[in-house]
Amino acid sequence: MTAHVTHLWRLLKWGRILARHGALRGIERDPLTPTPVRRLARIARLGARVPRQPRYADAFQAIGPAAIKLGQTLATRPDLVGDEAANDLLRLQDALPPLPFAAIRTQIEASLGRPIETLYASFDEMPVGAASIAQVHRAVTTDGRDVAVKVLRPGVADQFARDIQTYEWAAAHVERLGGEVARLRPRLVIANLKRWTARELDLRREAASASELAEAMQAEPGYTIPGIDWDRTSGRVMTMQWVDGIKISDRAALIAAGHDLPAIAARLVNAFLRQAIAEGFFHADMHQGNLFVTANGDIVAIDFGIMGRIDRRARMWLAEILYGLITGNYRRVAEIHFEAQYVPAHHDVAEFATALRAVGEPMRGKPVSELSVGGMLDGLFAITRDFDMQTQPHLLLLQKTMVMVEGVATALDPTINMWETSGPYVKEWLRTELGPEAALADGLIQNLRTLQRLPALVRRIEDAFPEKGGAPPPPPLPDVKLMRIGAGWRYALVALIAAAGGISATLLLSLRL
Repeated sequence: MTAHVTHLWRLLKWGRILARHGALRGIERDPLTPTPVRRLARIARLGARVPRQPRYADAFQAIGPAAIKLGQTLATRPDLVGDEAANDLLRLQDALPPLPFAAIRTQIEASLGRPIETLYASFDEMPVGAASIAQVHRAVTTDGRDVAVKVLRPGVADQFARDIQTYEWAAAHVERLGGEVARLRPRLVIANLKRWTARELDLRREAASASELAEAMQAEPGYTIPGIDWDRTSGRVMTMQWVDGIKISDRAALIAAGHDLPAIAARLVNAFLRQAIAEGFFHADMHQGNLFVTANGDIVAIDFGIMGRIDRRARMWLAEILYGLITGNYRRVAEIHFEAQYVPAHHDVAEFATALRAVGEPMRGKPVSELSVGGMLDGLFAITRDFDMQTQPHLLLLQKTMVMVEGVATALDPTINMWETSGPYVKEWLRTELGPEAALADGLIQNLRTLQRLPALVRRIEDAFPEKGGAPPPPPLPDVKLMRIGAGWRYALVALIAAAGGISATLLLSLRL
């Protein structure tokens, strides 16, 4: 088990890296930053030659893969971090230093068990993209097909594991303090992050996700997924169809090619809604570096390491919440939150509906350019606090992806209205899913499946509730050895972790977005 001093050293090192690159200036200047944290941020840069222009991308890159993932998310949100920071963070999408080709060759041959010449007729030694977890090369297979070969960076899995251990350690200490922080359930948040990264580090699972999403999106025009070459795919290597296109972040090139940017933005939003609401399986890493536009205007998505799933009941709640916000039916939105048990029952539905109205009304009928998204998020965050709403870790990935999609769509069309764009799709899906025919069919299927599950259900009840009684155990969380600290040092420990930057920023953004 990693020692306490090791975790503290990592946190301090990350904070020092951020300070040295000028990336803690925002924490120092933010009036909402607690005074002890602001002081520690200043201490972190003592003796460092801080650049006049913050170098956010360099700082996140120096910290490691997990921080790079955070930076890629922030790059889609200039309204939150500012245009200057967002433009700098765009360098994290695919402009990282590549590994030498010798290391890539060794990784491919060790993983696929064959010399590279027997797999590919030609292989470009210079990568077309180098990201935090893998880099991609262009190649031609021995049967003449143009492909993209994604190769996992050697050692990246071990580095992720080390970083996440420290995340778990920090989250456990912060959650022990109780109060507002405990309500946000940081340990469960980190547990979800751990599962997401584990999936992303197995390229066979990424290939399977791409194949599954391609099947689900066959009926969605203008949104395509490259095909997988399973004979040249393993846990550390993935080969897929090569796609020629313009990066969706290259607005000038898209305009020069004659593409309709507002139409592309609307198509992206509706494609995401289909994935999340209709299919319950969505691409959860939709930043600019993973989206391209082909000559015929189709959107092509790549990089399926992070995928999200939502069960049907949660999708129904989500669709009704979105449609209620679109139409201004705040009472129904409030009722759904109580039905889903997102809000404790001791609160008043009408009061919660009024709180939602205070946040929702300023958004309706206005383009993004006239909205303060930061102010809106602050308002929503205040509601969760005022009504004792615990963080729902299973929805964090969806929230993060919705923020990404909005950021990309807004970059294409600054005047897009997300509510008006998504309204027709959500309305049609609800009409189909909540109609009498759908309700009757769902009832018959559900009753039949319930009857089939009865024998196994009885056995599970007997196992979970033995004769001595008792409730089923909660989902397991990793054991974390806590430091023994007195009450007077507890706040200092929280301030230290916050000043370190990496953990606090990840938790804050995940929970608020």
